[in-house]
This record gives sequence, C-alpha cells and structure tokens, in this order.
Amino acid sequence: MIVRIGEFQAATGQADELKAFLLSLSDYICASPGCLSYEVLCPLDEVGRFVVVERWATAEQHRASVQAYPSDKMQEAMALFAAPPSGSYYALA
Repeated sequence: MIVRIGEFQAATGQADELKAFLLSLSDYICASPGCLSYEVLCPLDEVGRFVVVERWATAEQHRASVQAYPSDKMQEAMALFAAPPSGSYYALA
C-alpha cells in the first residue's frame, strides 16, 4: 500500500469552489481500481489550502486513475488553482 498526499492552493476567491471540486472527486476516485481511501483536509489556519490524502494499493493504480479522469473536466477545474497541484507518494513506516 502507498499513500498519496496532494496539496492544492485555491486561486483568489475560489476556495469554496476548489473545496467542492475536490470533494466531488470522491466517488470517482473511490470507485477506481486500487483505491483504498480518499480524504480532503482543510488546514485550520489557511483558507484556500487543501490537502488530499489517498491510500492506494499501488502508485501505478493512482496514476491510472488520474490518466482516466476526463480531461475536459480537469481543464475546467484548472481555473480554481492558484498554482499547479503538488504531491508525493509515501510508504508506511
């Protein structure tokens, strides 16, 4: 199992919309082969910043789910980001 932690920063005035978008991905991601869990976290002291914690059987299955997501929907969401999302894969210690 791997853990994928992604970080997202909302564009000015887009915090609520970005949060809604990230939450709307839950059904899609959780139905993807290899997904074990998906959580969206909001830091208490930073409005507009979000952390997504995903657990996957393999990193390849995570990458496959990203590739399979409709590109037109992702293009629509790009206006919600202040900067490109970042993220890393982690193994449990």
